[in-house]
Amino acid sequence: MNKVILVGNLTRDPELSETPNGVAVCRFSIAVSRDYANSDGTRETDFFNITVWRGRAENCGKYLKKGNKVAVVGSLQNRSYEDKDGIKRNVTDVVASEVEFLTPKSAQSGDSDDAPASTVRRERPQLEAIDDNQLPF
Repeated sequence: MNKVILVGNLTRDPELSETPNGVAVCRFSIAVSRDYANSDGTRETDFFNITVWRGRAENCGKYLKKGNKVAVVGSLQNRSYEDKDGIKRNVTDVVASEVEFLTPKSAQSGDSDDAPASTVRRERPQLEAIDDNQLPF
């Protein structure tokens, strides 16, 4: 099984582009704080590169900005390449299957009325009290 769930903040604005075949791809990175502090008492941070495809990529490119908090569900993918000096580099990316926008709309700079609903906090409706005699089972 290859599944990862991360919650963190964007370290830079997302980069939206298209493949030669016209498929949207969005790349960004997030900073995720570790659950524990080191011996100095400070919490360390890990940085993850995220890749998002198609319609989800377009939404990320349109609505996300540096500093926004997101939850990402996806899988790890390894790749390698040669840098300009001919040295082989290995990289691990998170290919996102889900991205949840966690920064409230009111906290985003440059708000627009067409922001996705997932950025707005909603209150749960109150449930009515039901007598046990009203249950169908």
